[in-house]
Amino acid sequence: MEVMESSAGESTVPAQALINWELAASTAARLAPAGPSLGSSEIGSAVENLRFMADVSVPHVHDITGLEAARDLRDSSVLVVDRASWARANTQSFAVMLKPAIEKLLENRGTLTPGAAAVSGAITGSQLGAILAFLSSKVLGQYDPFSALAEDSNAPAGGRLLLVAPNIIAVERELNVTPEDFRLWVCLHEQTHRVQFAAAPWLRHHMLNQIDDLSGHLLGNVDSLMERATAAARSLKDRSASGDTPGRGVILDLLQDPEEKAAISHLTAVMSLLEGHANVVMDAVDASIVPSVKTIRQRFNDRGKDRGIVEKFIRNLLGLDAKMRQYTDGAKFVRAVVDVAGMEGFNRVWESAEHLPTEPEIHDAKIWLDRMGL
Repeated sequence: MEVMESSAGESTVPAQALINWELAASTAARLAPAGPSLGSSEIGSAVENLRFMADVSVPHVHDITGLEAARDLRDSSVLVVDRASWARANTQSFAVMLKPAIEKLLENRGTLTPGAAAVSGAITGSQLGAILAFLSSKVLGQYDPFSALAEDSNAPAGGRLLLVAPNIIAVERELNVTPEDFRLWVCLHEQTHRVQFAAAPWLRHHMLNQIDDLSGHLLGNVDSLMERATAAARSLKDRSASGDTPGRGVILDLLQDPEEKAAISHLTAVMSLLEGHANVVMDAVDASIVPSVKTIRQRFNDRGKDRGIVEKFIRNLLGLDAKMRQYTDGAKFVRAVVDVAGMEGFNRVWESAEHLPTEPEIHDAKIWLDRMGL
């Protein structure tokens, strides 16, 4: 572990040591559920087909969105990965996103010895790894714009699109749909995210600043945060036992300061926009492009009804059902704007941070249209 000297001559540690990222990645790899059974030739064929579908989807994204960024995506890449690789990639992203907040935390809490940092890093690394292990079997794909900013990253400057092959295969089997159709449908959604960040190159740093603000507020008073986390967990347990479903994830129960609430409201609006827009694109194709698109959407929407109580509890804790609502809310916003102003009018949203919708505007597109003069 790298050790530095403080101004008083005491041994301190860098901020990244507070979370053992390597342990998080290895824990996730160890705990991740096994994927579908595939032979080596099947794996190779699936990877090749997913790469092909990723390429095929881009012209469709361009036709639907009208975003010229879709014509040139050379500053980012597409990777077909397994669950462990997805988890490791996300430790790199989290390291980038959390570094400023952790540095602020160290400033507020004073120096930390290497021994204390090692213990803290092991605990938090193990906990994060367990969360990533659970998520690694749920994510079909993810555009990652942040890991490119990591010091040791070999990702292209713009980021990378991760397609999680075992999860895509598991879901297409579960739904009993045509693999080629389902893979193209998924790629349409994920490539749209890639195009969004290419069309709005300022968006990555804007989101990082917002995440920094929110995490800075949450970590600013650790004692208060721990008290609120304990109370929130108790509330979650009570509501789950009574059959009541939390609104948008237990994280909101930690927010008390108006600035905290404003930060999460803005991030909620941005994520709703990104996810909703990608859903609109993936559902804009007709049977000439994805022959079984209607069947896929219907079966995909129905698949969450059979989740067990443990998975529902974890999803509530992590706010995953809140993310699903973002898909719906954001899609309604996008469709409402396009109905009035066309896709060209909607695309003004990518011009600057000032054009991003607020959370109230996500739920009432007319407010955004009026603000944009549309």
